[in-house]
Amino acid sequence: MSTIIDTFIAPPCHDKVETLYQDEHLVLINKPSGLLSLSGKNPQNLDSVHHRLVKIFPGCTLVHRLDFGTSGLMVIALNKAINAALCQQFSQRTVTKVYSALLCGHLSENEGVIDAPIAKDPALFPLMSICAINGKPARSGYRVIERFHHEQQDGTLLPVTRVELTPETGRTHQLRIHCQQLGHPILGCDLYGGLLLPGTEQTPRLMLHASELHFAHPISGEWIRARNESLF
Repeated sequence: MSTIIDTFIAPPCHDKVETLYQDEHLVLINKPSGLLSLSGKNPQNLDSVHHRLVKIFPGCTLVHRLDFGTSGLMVIALNKAINAALCQQFSQRTVTKVYSALLCGHLSENEGVIDAPIAKDPALFPLMSICAINGKPARSGYRVIERFHHEQQDGTLLPVTRVELTPETGRTHQLRIHCQQLGHPILGCDLYGGLLLPGTEQTPRLMLHASELHFAHPISGEWIRARNESLF
């Protein structure tokens, strides 16, 4: 069995974790792009959402994660019972997650579904792969918000599509690899072909943002519809 060695060292993230809502049971935050959700095994990767928040909310736990480059909404449980209740909602897929993204090129269809199983392959780490045999079911919906051209400093116009993505499952790198499968990778994605062409401007980040999170409050049962608009 192959041993996976993670050599990634996260650059310093100077952006703050913004608290959008809190009560005695949970906290809703906005994660900045370029910050790990959980600290890595390498001591140089200590800084993370959890590392920062546990200093403010001792005993808090992450219910779910966002990729290093992804910004946006996360819900944090303030005790084990709340964590268990929220994790159950995620596992039963009763939580609605909506993402905003900029994709390379212009999509031909206005909406659709990508249904492609995703597998881990130690030989490709950290890349995931589409695999009908060993992959776990993965399904994502997309809807075009606008198509436009981004003007480069040299005057070159690059076609870009702003989309709303709704993952039905929660596989690692799901939205990134599904957009690649669609033929329009996410702008700024270094793993799945979303970097701009050589000689053009490089996007400063992965253009993927968790913009909405809908779930039932584990104590009151009230339906929470959190929104956090993307800055890009």
